[in-house]
Amino acid sequence: MAKDLFHTLDLNLLKTFMILMQERNMRKASQRLFVSQPAISQALQKLRNHFDDELFVKVKTGLEPTPFAESLANDITPHLDGLAAAVNRSHQFEPAEVDNKIRIALAPITMTCLPGFLFEQMRSLAPNAQLELVGWSNSTVDEILKGETLIGVNYELLLSNKEIYTPKILDLKGRIFVREGHPITKSHVEPKDLTGYPIASLISPGWNDKFSYASEVLSEMGIEHTIGFRSEMVTAILDVLKHTDMYLPHSNLFPIEQFPGLRALDVTIDDQPQMKSVHCHMHVRNRNNPLVKWLTELIQQGLKLQTDKV
Repeated sequence: MAKDLFHTLDLNLLKTFMILMQERNMRKASQRLFVSQPAISQALQKLRNHFDDELFVKVKTGLEPTPFAESLANDITPHLDGLAAAVNRSHQFEPAEVDNKIRIALAPITMTCLPGFLFEQMRSLAPNAQLELVGWSNSTVDEILKGETLIGVNYELLLSNKEIYTPKILDLKGRIFVREGHPITKSHVEPKDLTGYPIASLISPGWNDKFSYASEVLSEMGIEHTIGFRSEMVTAILDVLKHTDMYLPHSNLFPIEQFPGLRALDVTIDDQPQMKSVHCHMHVRNRNNPLVKWLTELIQQGLKLQTDKV
């Protein structure tokens, strides 16, 4: 008769196993579980004995899972996620009861309008939570997968990892921004009107690290142009705009009312506005998590509050 591996297993060990799968590092796993490294080593030895498999082998970069460990992780992940969702649903969600750190990664397009709204809402509705807002980086997706970042907000990214769930929260209308006194005096422009003026390109990590979306559109239309400046920092681009004839391609998410030295210009192509969608990015296991759903709604409210102003 085959050994019953499930009923003889301490299920707490599976949590350690999954964290080791994510981190591939004993020290990092111990930090996430708030236990000592010897405790992690002890738990791993119990798992090895139980499954009669090495599970992880040491390599230069940390730990590498065995084929059995990879297969086991793939098989149990949906069941553990379902268990977590069931436990979370058993308790009615109350924002005021949230008392842990909430880490949200924001793309540069949201940095000028969303942080203040989120902070005020959290201070009012979840005063015991510790809100931590960070800029979206090229490591954000990995941090979401590891559970270090709860939600990320960015344009929709082309991700091959099916563990990232990306619900759309808002459609944005493209706009460009120039300084007061800029040679372009129209309030509505077409791409041909931008000929000769350099682009100040806002880099959104993970989305347009190596290209300018506006530049690609102009190239497809055969319109001569140059990229005069690129940066992830909105403040840097705004400072450059004040002193040059560059223009910033952005959207109706930009709070022009906060920057009296700038003007907003609507832009259309073939009489149609250019639209781009903003998405939340989360681990698929959290898509029904009450806290994540509440935060997603708050983010949507904050963004819509800005786009409805103009």
